[in-house]
Order: sequence, then C-alpha cells, then structure tokens
Amino acid sequence: MRRFHVDTEGSATPGVRTFWHLTPAFDVLDAAGDLRCSLVDDTTIVADLDAAAPARPGWYRIVSDEPRLLRLVQRYADPAEGIGSVLAPTAGLFGTAVREVGGVHRLDDGAGATIAMAAPLPGERERPCEVVTPPFADDHARRLEELLGPARDLGFTVPAEAAVHVNLDAGPFRDVAAFRHVVRTFARRREELRDLFGTNPRCRRLAPLPAELLDVVERDWPDWAALREAAAGTPVTKFSDVNLTRVLGVRPGPDVLEVRVLPGSIDGAGIARQADQLSEVLRGARPA
Repeated sequence: MRRFHVDTEGSATPGVRTFWHLTPAFDVLDAAGDLRCSLVDDTTIVADLDAAAPARPGWYRIVSDEPRLLRLVQRYADPAEGIGSVLAPTAGLFGTAVREVGGVHRLDDGAGATIAMAAPLPGERERPCEVVTPPFADDHARRLEELLGPARDLGFTVPAEAAVHVNLDAGPFRDVAAFRHVVRTFARRREELRDLFGTNPRCRRLAPLPAELLDVVERDWPDWAALREAAAGTPVTKFSDVNLTRVLGVRPGPDVLEVRVLPGSIDGAGIARQADQLSEVLRGARPA
C-alpha cells in the first residue's frame, strides 16, 4: 500500500533552515491485512549513493520549509497521483494554481509565499530503504529475520552511515525516577554505551543530550508534570543518542522513546541481541 512518508532534510543545526518533505513509502500487509512493516526513505543516507543515477520516472517528493503546511498537504494529497496533479487539492484550499518551473511544480498562496513544491526524486534516493516494524511483543529475532532475510537474498547491504533505532513505549518513562535514570545513563555513560553497542562513527544525526537537560533532572521534582514542563524547555532534539522529544510531548509522532546508538545491521538475531543488552541498560529506568 503506497503512502507518503514525512521526514526532515538538511541540517539539524539550530538557526539553519530545514526543509521537510514527503517521499514515497510503502506499507507491507500480510494476507489478513495486518501491517508487517513499512518501507521508507532514510534521508540521512548519502555517503555511498550515486548522485549521477538517473531519476526514476514517476517518482517525486514534496518539499516545504513549514511542517504544518506539509502536514496539510499530506492530509489532502493522494500518493497515487502524479507530480503534476498531487498538489491540486491543496491549491484548491488556497484558491491558487500550481505552476511548473523547470520541472518543479510549485504551489504559492495568494500573496506569492511558497506553500510546497513537488520535484522529481533524484535517482540515488531509490536505493536507501529504512525498514520500520510495528511493535513486537516477543520473538524479536524471528520476526526481524522474516523481514531481513529476504532483503539479504535480494542483495541489500548496510549503508556506510546506517543505524538501527529501537523504539520503546514512552509510557513507563513518564516518571521522575525513570526519566532521570535515562538522562543520567545516556549523558554520563555516553562513550561507554557507544563502545558497548559499537555505534557507527559515520552516523550524522547523533549528539550528546543537552547539558541543560541533565541539570534539570538533577533537581527535586514533586511529580512528572513539573519535570516534563521544565525538561521540555531545554534544547532537547530528536537528533541525540536517545530521542526523548516524544516522551516529553514536544514532537509529533509515535508515542515512543527512541534509542539511536545501535549500528546499522541486516542481521535479525544480532539486532535482537543488542536490543536485549539495551533492555539491561534501561532496566533501572522502569518503575516497579
């Protein structure tokens, strides 16, 4: 089932303009209609791609520098539409028309401010594929191998900049002691954890947690609501060793804590082993 995948492109550095975009994505369903996995583009993967690869006919992305406008486009756009018609429903909302400029289809509002652009997807972007699984309650190695074994058979490899991200239910970490343990662990044991998991040094979207967050969690807090409000005011970002933005409710998306330091892999059993190691590291973060 084809759909659009929303992600950021460009620098994550504060003060530097960031573009958000929609790219082709596919949900893989089993015979019963249940989700097996989603296949999406990983825009951080660039090092070992062929920039001269020809564009694939019919493939395009939609780009905007305003995430709220892009979510509006996503709501009304049909991913089955072609590049020339996909922005038409959004144009109707603004009472304007889509203009083609050099192969790029541009939608402006009535004052001439750009809302979004649909542009051909560069040929090299067909090659990276991020596999996103639904939650697994058990038997992780087997479930991963059911997805990754066929990928290996098809000749897929691990990109130079790849990482495995492990998403955990955010609920148990919305607790003063649990959240404090996570922050202390990833802030104070950063190099130890990178050695333990063999973090890929070529990953471009990893960083220490902000010092301000560590200062906040070391204070006395009467409850989670008070800590959450203070922590949400720190420069916490998705692009850290552990992504706490959704635990804190400062970024839309799945209700998860995301650990980002595991190296890229196409071995289900190996990923499952590292996930077990991660569980041991975080065990003290789970309230009884």
